[in-house]
Amino acid sequence: MSETAQHPVGSQEASPADTGYDTTEAVDEEYEIDAEDPLVREGDIAGDYLERLLDLLDYDGDIDLDVEAGRAVVSIDGGKDLGKLVGSRGQVLEALQELTRLAVQQETGVRSRLMLDIAGWRANRRRELRELGTSAAERVAKSGKPVRLQPMTPFERKVVHDAVAAIEGVTSESEGEEPRRRVVVIPEE
Repeated sequence: MSETAQHPVGSQEASPADTGYDTTEAVDEEYEIDAEDPLVREGDIAGDYLERLLDLLDYDGDIDLDVEAGRAVVSIDGGKDLGKLVGSRGQVLEALQELTRLAVQQETGVRSRLMLDIAGWRANRRRELRELGTSAAERVAKSGKPVRLQPMTPFERKVVHDAVAAIEGVTSESEGEEPRRRVVVIPEE
């Protein structure tokens, strides 16, 4: 398991911790935390930014930093009212992730791809979407008829596409324009 840094709200420095951020996805390789690594720096900047935000909002929570699959991963857990920072269908979470990426970019000069999760929402949503993608793929494999899913965010579509790719005899594509873009599962030709 890779090491993580944890920022309890109110502290100024990251310290190593033995707990990891579980995205429920297999990671191709273990990643040693190196303070000089640009991804670790991104995580530290993001953690400091989110810590200040939580302090301003007077919210409690622990900020965990990790590096997985070539990107910084920041997770906020443990506080009450964190659901308000997720919002309906993760809309507030998506906005906070984008603001955090912009804060990192402002300091580093490089566009960040960091992922933010709050109260395990993204990890739970990922699990739900895998099940949805697998179920739709199995229906298409049986019936031979395409299935159009509800509109989704890019994050959600990616998870569904990956789940569909694991089922033989079917494929998926995205159709439509944002914010109404959706996954269509179709039989392979």
